[in-house]
Amino acid sequence: MFPPQTDEQPETYLESIGTIFARFGADTQDSGNISYGVAAGDQRYFFKTAGIPSDTAPYFDFEGRQQLLRTAARLAESVVHPALPTFHGVIESPGGPVLSYEWRDGEHLRAVRDHREDPTTAYQRFRALPTDELLTALDQVFDLHAGLTAAGWVEGDFYDGSLIYDFARRRLTVMDLDSYRFGPYRNDMGRMFGSSRFMAPEQFSLGAPIDDRTTAFVMARTGLVFLSDGTLNRSSCRATDAQYAVLQEAVTTRYPSYTAFYDAWREAS
Repeated sequence: MFPPQTDEQPETYLESIGTIFARFGADTQDSGNISYGVAAGDQRYFFKTAGIPSDTAPYFDFEGRQQLLRTAARLAESVVHPALPTFHGVIESPGGPVLSYEWRDGEHLRAVRDHREDPTTAYQRFRALPTDELLTALDQVFDLHAGLTAAGWVEGDFYDGSLIYDFARRRLTVMDLDSYRFGPYRNDMGRMFGSSRFMAPEQFSLGAPIDDRTTAFVMARTGLVFLSDGTLNRSSCRATDAQYAVLQEAVTTRYPSYTAFYDAWREAS
């Protein structure tokens, strides 16, 4: 669909193939990446780049950001799922890899701390959806991670900021899985990237094993954040008793694998 490489800088190249209608840079996130929405012909696309090489403010330098993008490309090539935007490949450029995806409409579910209780935010409107619709969306997230786990991927930095929801179409999109890693590994950061509302204990402990049990914990926390108030308070949780029991076990005694968690969730549902 797109050439495998270009001699132009990413933004110049994108301007040559269509109209840039959206730009996501330092004003919207702190990763150092710069992403674009581009209309070309009658189609719209999402392109993600490693940003400006001289930008040293983010945690990762330019080389590190390129490596994360290549990880994201590898993940996108290995797993196809309705919750993931279609991946159209990598364009190599003088400004590093440019990842191309289909454009997905929707609202970003991340809400900054000071506005997290605001009922007008996409985050709170998503939490307020009818229970059946919310469970359908969560089932998509859980099913996606069953596929990712089967392909060997382990969760990293998943939180509400990884989600877009199209309220009109009732379609959930999962994005920004750059920090996922292939295969089990050990925590090499101490406090890893992520929101503490979603993270597993081992993601705070240097040297701790990170594997699909971690993925199970994070997914259960995702359920509690959206179906409840983020706690194990039974009266606040809209899940059935059986579903609540699965979420509770996943964040207390823990499941031995993601498969065990997901099988229990499906049986409870």
